[in-house]
Amino acid sequence: QVQLVESGGGLVQAGGSLRLSCAASERTFSTYAMGWFRQAPGKEREFVAGISGSGGFTYYAESVKGRFTISRDNAKNTVFLQMNNLNSEDTAVYYCAARSSSYMSSVFRRIQHYDYWGQGTQVTVSS
Repeated sequence: QVQLVESGGGLVQAGGSLRLSCAASERTFSTYAMGWFRQAPGKEREFVAGISGSGGFTYYAESVKGRFTISRDNAKNTVFLQMNNLNSEDTAVYYCAARSSSYMSSVFRRIQHYDYWGQGTQVTVSS
């Protein structure tokens, strides 16, 4: 099984930036499309961003489009989420997930589409 470990969460002021990382144990990392999800208190886990195995295709939730950037470094088995212009609505636990396919499209926004999950990292945006 693929093991995923997120890092980079923390406390940041509104308008600030944060970069999350997700390290994968799988050597064939490029065969997995990757996604970032988040879950705020009292809410269901929601899709944030996805990236194909090669990194050639990305897709974002409308709420973060233009502010967040997902990327990956397959040589390092790592996926990133650069978050800019953060606001209080971005406060959540952020989860990294892997799908057992290299293909990514706008339809893969449900948690059921992903097979492996990290433990999550807390992002808190202060006013």
